[in-house]
Amino acid sequence: MTGIFSIVGSALDAQNLRMSAVASNLANADTATAPGAQPYRAEEPVFEAAPVVDAGSGAALGVSVLGVDHSAAAPHQTYDPSSPYANAQGYVTGSNVDRAQEMVNMIDSSNSYSASVAVLEQASRIDQQMIQSFQVS
Repeated sequence: MTGIFSIVGSALDAQNLRMSAVASNLANADTATAPGAQPYRAEEPVFEAAPVVDAGSGAALGVSVLGVDHSAAAPHQTYDPSSPYANAQGYVTGSNVDRAQEMVNMIDSSNSYSASVAVLEQASRIDQQMIQSFQVS
């Protein structure tokens, strides 16, 4: 049963990182950038099946983080010639965060986290039942 706790732990860590990226992206969604500076680019965590392999099946168990990429989407441009961040043409460069997509990511991550917690709770109940079944009255 120890393996299940390791697998679920890696899933919880992955969803925690994903939720942190969503929070960072949403916090920087309205960030304006000075002319010539690099705008905020949405963070996108990259995961892979964990390299730990089950000896019986040869299948990878759990998930690991490869890193965090930055979105290649174009930054948002807003026409506001009165802004101190406006370029010579009057456009302000903002982040490339897509709020709707980030909300979808947040809901998906939250659901995945909840599912992992449910698996963890069930595994704990099974462990407790096994311990109780071996107790001598």
